[in-house]
Amino acid sequence: MKIVVLDGFTENPGDLSWDALAAFGELTVYDRTPDDDAEILRRIGDAAVVFTNKCPLRRAVIEACPNLGLISVLATGYNVVDVACAREKGIPVSNVPSYGTAAVGQFAIALLLEICQRVAHHDRAVHEGRWEHSEDWCFWDYPLIELAGKTMGIIGFGRIGQTTGRIARALGMTVLASGSRETEAGRAIAAYVDRDTLLRRSDVVVLHCPLFPDTQGLINRESIAKMKDGVILINNSRGGLIVEQDLADALNSGKVYAAGLDVVSTEPIRGDNPLLTAKNCLITPHISWAPKEARQRIMDCAVQNLRSYLAGKPENVVN
Repeated sequence: MKIVVLDGFTENPGDLSWDALAAFGELTVYDRTPDDDAEILRRIGDAAVVFTNKCPLRRAVIEACPNLGLISVLATGYNVVDVACAREKGIPVSNVPSYGTAAVGQFAIALLLEICQRVAHHDRAVHEGRWEHSEDWCFWDYPLIELAGKTMGIIGFGRIGQTTGRIARALGMTVLASGSRETEAGRAIAAYVDRDTLLRRSDVVVLHCPLFPDTQGLINRESIAKMKDGVILINNSRGGLIVEQDLADALNSGKVYAAGLDVVSTEPIRGDNPLLTAKNCLITPHISWAPKEARQRIMDCAVQNLRSYLAGKPENVVN
C-alpha cells in the first residue's frame, strides 16, 4: 500500500518519527507541496492513503485519484479538503480532534501575559544596557497590568475555551462565556451570557470559536464599538474571525488597548496586512498548536486513523 504525506514539515521538522506510518506500507513524505493541482496529483499518484495538513485537495484532484481510499488531515480543521466530493466517492476524511487543547489554551494566556507584562521587551532592554545605565533601580516602558479582579470574556467555550478559562480563574479573573452550548463543566468555570453582554463587560476578549459563515468577521467595527474602552483582544483561533482593518483602526485610536494574535486572515501574513503597522499589536506565526507534545499527539492519532481505516472501522470521520 502506498501512503503519501503532502506537507509534513510543520508536523515533523525532524524531532518526531514517521516510522509508525511507514510500518503500514510504502511511505513518501514531502516537506511541502505547492498549491498546484497538477503537482498535487502527480505526487499522490496511485497512493491509497493521503495525509495533508494545509495542502488543498480539491474536487479535480480527488476525482482523478481512483486508488484513493482514505484522506487524513494532520490537523483538526479540514476545510482544505473537498469533503463533499470525498463523500460522493466513498472516501472517508479523518481529522485529529483535541490534540492541542492544552497547548492552545496555554498560548492564549501567553499572549495575554506578554501584553500585560512585556517580558520580552524588557529583557531586550536589559541586554541592551538600559538597566545598567538607568538612573533608577527599575524601569518599565509599558503599563504593567494586573489581571486579578478583571473579567475575561471567551467566545467559543468548548474544550480549548474552558482550558483558557480555568487558567484565567487561577489568575483571579472572572470569566464570561458565549457562543457554545452550555454544559455543567462550563458553568463551573464561567457565567454564560449573550455575546453583546460579554463584549460590554469584558476587560479581555478571547476568541476560541471555529470559523463558520456566521462567525466570519465577528470582530468588526460594530462589535468593537460595544466593547470597553481599552479592551484587550486575543485570537489564536482563526484569522477570519476578525475584520483586520477595523481592528487596526481600533488599535490606532486606542479603543482597543492591545491585541495578541497568532492567526491572520491570509497565512503566511501578507506585507500589506494593516495589523503589521497597528499600535500595540503582537503577532506570532500560527504556533499555538506546535509544541512537540501536541504534534506527537497528531502523529499518534494519524497512525490510529490509518489503523482503524484498515480494520474497516474508520475513526474521526468528518464526512
